[in-house]
Amino acid sequence: MITDPEGTVLALFAAFCRIGGCIMVMPGFSTARVPAQIRLFLALAISMAILPIMWNEIYPQINGKGHTYLYIIATETVIGTVIGLIARYYALGLQFAGTVITMMIGFNAPPAADVLEDTPENQMTNMISFAGLMVLFMLDFHHVLLESIVESYRLMPLGIGFDPQGVLITLTNSIEQTFHIMLRLASPFIIYGLLFNVAIGMINKLAPQIPIYFISAPYLILGGMFLVYLAISAMLKLFAAGFGVVMQGS
Repeated sequence: MITDPEGTVLALFAAFCRIGGCIMVMPGFSTARVPAQIRLFLALAISMAILPIMWNEIYPQINGKGHTYLYIIATETVIGTVIGLIARYYALGLQFAGTVITMMIGFNAPPAADVLEDTPENQMTNMISFAGLMVLFMLDFHHVLLESIVESYRLMPLGIGFDPQGVLITLTNSIEQTFHIMLRLASPFIIYGLLFNVAIGMINKLAPQIPIYFISAPYLILGGMFLVYLAISAMLKLFAAGFGVVMQGS
């Protein structure tokens, strides 16, 4: 039996602010293909599931707060958004790596409709980013985020305020780790593109009368596509393994 209905609703909404802020920017759930109503009901359902578990951490900080409740709502939303942004930056990092790979192998086809967003994107980048996101869902990465939200109530208890410096350090560290991982994933294609273009440049110096660009472009794309065929499995494995490293390091 609920002895304090008003306090229960306020505690539920406080939990909803942190969880809803995370789902608002979480990769996969925050894409343009997922309706806003689905995200809203999903955040509400998770909030109702987590509230009984974290009742002792949430309800005492809500009861009798009065006008400071608005400040709690703002800080909880920001904290949840930061947790979701860590995973969001990691997913965007794979899209960045896909763009680099596309440029290095010379696959400069006209942009097509993005699988996840409303903006146009190259087909190769579409395939790599969607495959990486699908692997994360297969490995239940959203469970890791939900666990991070629960642990965040112990690291950043409700009602203690917002630490801008700590948030900026956390996001900077996650971006740094993401960049290093994505550079490792794209490094074979960067080396391939550099070596191929250096070789073609030397050939062009030896025979400047030959239209070397039109001759070399098909071979650049063919070799790059074959390299993608050989490396895509290892890329996705390293991408999935790096997600846990980024989340734990942040």
